[in-house]
Amino acid sequence: MIEVKNITKKYGSTVAVDNISFQIKDGEIIGLLGPNGAGKSTTMNMITGYIEPTTGEIIIEGYNISKKPQKAKEQIGYMPEGVPLYSDLTVKEFVTYMSELKKVNRKERKEKVEKIIEETGLKNVEKKLIRNLSRGYKQRVSMAGALVGEPKILILDEPTVGLDPKQITEIRQLIKDLGKTHTIILSSHILSEVSQICNKVIIINKGKIIAIDTPENLEKKVNENNNVYVTVEDTDNKIESIKEKISEIKEIKLIKENEDKTKQYIIETENNTDLRKIIFKEFAKENITIFEMKQANTTLEDAFMKLIEGGEK
Repeated sequence: MIEVKNITKKYGSTVAVDNISFQIKDGEIIGLLGPNGAGKSTTMNMITGYIEPTTGEIIIEGYNISKKPQKAKEQIGYMPEGVPLYSDLTVKEFVTYMSELKKVNRKERKEKVEKIIEETGLKNVEKKLIRNLSRGYKQRVSMAGALVGEPKILILDEPTVGLDPKQITEIRQLIKDLGKTHTIILSSHILSEVSQICNKVIIINKGKIIAIDTPENLEKKVNENNNVYVTVEDTDNKIESIKEKISEIKEIKLIKENEDKTKQYIIETENNTDLRKIIFKEFAKENITIFEMKQANTTLEDAFMKLIEGGEK
């Protein structure tokens, strides 16, 4: 378990992180989100013990990271952004070197290195120099370095940045697999990725936590209205009169006109009423042909933007 208690980090008069607290339970995969300069990198650096908080405390698996740094850091595997690796080493040499640095038992070292190489899908490139690997494989090597020493907690900073779609899918699956045996903190700018991988999200803005919840709950909280997208054929613009006939409609906005002379609108509602049946009935009365109708689903990205904008206001 990770406990962050009333953490503040100041640089002179600048407050980078402002009195934040949260808990991460064993086995959770947590997404740490925030715009640039929000304080998420500072928070991650404090959890890893790279920098000390100005006030407050961080407890890693029962160890205060300021008072017992070695014990606390033994619980953590860190994969930094930018893949800083020793490019003149082979994959196996690098993982072995990391195991030496982390003082893995000499008798067990060879076996544990082999296990990590297998676990991260590096067996077929273990003898290659790191500088000759693709970006995707370099990410895997960095992940392997974080896994050395059997840490309970993995902290991954932008693990899929710069990868192609196939590599992103592979790294996502690797993280999901690792989540079965590790607690994971994941920082990413790709919100769809966080939504797919993480079971909880912490959003930071201007040094403060503005939300902690599951991606699903965050999406529901900001989706206040059951807005509906409709694509219609309406040569006489009868849709303008629909608003007067359906009292729950707040506004009808034209989004685009298509080449086939159909138009796409978003119909905004006043409350949580699902208007699709009513819309279908009233449009039929007005001889407005519906080609497509669907509810406007809120994504984690929508939730993130609304929460950030709300916090700034």
